[in-house]
Amino acid sequence: MLKISNIETFYGNIQALRGVNVKVENGEIVALIGSNGAGKSTLLMTVSGVNKASAGEIVFNDKNIESLLPHDIVNLGISQVPEGRRIFSRLTVEDNLRLGASSNDKGIHYSKDIKDIYDLFPILKDRLGQRGGTLSGGEQQMLAIGRALMARPKMLLLDEPSLGIAPKLVNQIFVAIKNINKEKKVTIFLVEQNAKKALELADRGYVLVNGSVTLEGSGQELLKNEDIQAAYLEGGGKK
Repeated sequence: MLKISNIETFYGNIQALRGVNVKVENGEIVALIGSNGAGKSTLLMTVSGVNKASAGEIVFNDKNIESLLPHDIVNLGISQVPEGRRIFSRLTVEDNLRLGASSNDKGIHYSKDIKDIYDLFPILKDRLGQRGGTLSGGEQQMLAIGRALMARPKMLLLDEPSLGIAPKLVNQIFVAIKNINKEKKVTIFLVEQNAKKALELADRGYVLVNGSVTLEGSGQELLKNEDIQAAYLEGGGKK
């Protein structure tokens, strides 16, 4: 479904990604782990078209997308939930969700899709008329995921979904991610600070160090890897 080949991305003169190769097959959950500053968010932003690759190729469903604009990539079926959620804080929950739906046939499926979002995150139905900025961190993350799903994506890019969320809500978020993948048949490319939870959930994973992929394998293989355990799993997996 998604094939990232020899991607290089720069911020000015600083190289953030160095010949990155990643593959995400249809129906998978693939996790990308690494320390802060490794380039994880940069890779997702490059896939979604926010950052432009200076070299390499990104192919989604047999179509090259590395030179496309972000809205064109969304229209092909890739939605991103960015780090920090970035909801529209002054708009209501409903308006945020409507904006997500606007990229999907101008929202003609809104009535059906909104019911699916409320089934996934019932609390959002109770917050329908509430401004996004007044929600808790966990509720804002649910809203950000819901907004992305309203575009009916084939693939969801999730950037640090547990960041800044109360521990009691983290499990709820991860259960929702699993349901999105298994029940809604949405492929997931997941960047997550909590390496243990990410690898437990993932079919496969990659480790990114200083902009380069240094290790890949199944989620279970990486969980058992002693180097991964020492670097990312000890002390809660939040290095």
